[in-house]
Amino acid sequence: MKLVRYGAPGREKPGMLDTQGRIRDLSKIVPDISGDALSPKGLAKLRKLNPDKLPLVKGKPRIGPCVGKVGNFIAIGLNYSDHASEAGMAIPKEPIIFNKAPSCICGPNDDTMTPKDSSKLDWEVELGIIIGSPARYLSKDKALDVVAGYCLANDVSERVFQIERAGQWTKGKGCETFGPLGPWLVTKDEIKNPQNLDMWLDVNGEKRQRDRKSVV
Repeated sequence: MKLVRYGAPGREKPGMLDTQGRIRDLSKIVPDISGDALSPKGLAKLRKLNPDKLPLVKGKPRIGPCVGKVGNFIAIGLNYSDHASEAGMAIPKEPIIFNKAPSCICGPNDDTMTPKDSSKLDWEVELGIIIGSPARYLSKDKALDVVAGYCLANDVSERVFQIERAGQWTKGKGCETFGPLGPWLVTKDEIKNPQNLDMWLDVNGEKRQRDRKSVV
């Protein structure tokens, strides 16, 4: 399944893509693409639907972030071996973990707001992993059991704020609009191996990142 949220910022409605890639309205089925809708039971309920029989969303509405009511936005630094190489940095022995403020989340096509005094705005294509169930202390072989699906994410950063000034990374990672997600959430069953995906990113039509990337 491909799940989507559409409409004005803060008033997005839940949707599902049909067999022709058109948005179908889910607002009479679930209140949002969030919470219980992303649990195994919630996804099983949605999987039983025939998207071609749901109300068709007409026109070309704004596409919002593909998941709503995000409680925590955890990121892993230098998680791709290729990105570590292009940055000239060694692969860390321990994961570099930081948070992006949930308030930075926006739609995939929304404008990025440049913060005051910004001089090194940057981008990184990322695979977003949507956790759909509460869990603690899972063994490695059980980790994917709580994953609802995946989405594209752009880890927008202000490198001067993040690296060249003292303090935490947060000030260079969590600014408003620094967390585009989407356009849709793809459920886990549609991606056999999330460790082996073609990842690419263009900036203003110019190729910047192209490779089959492996997660560290």
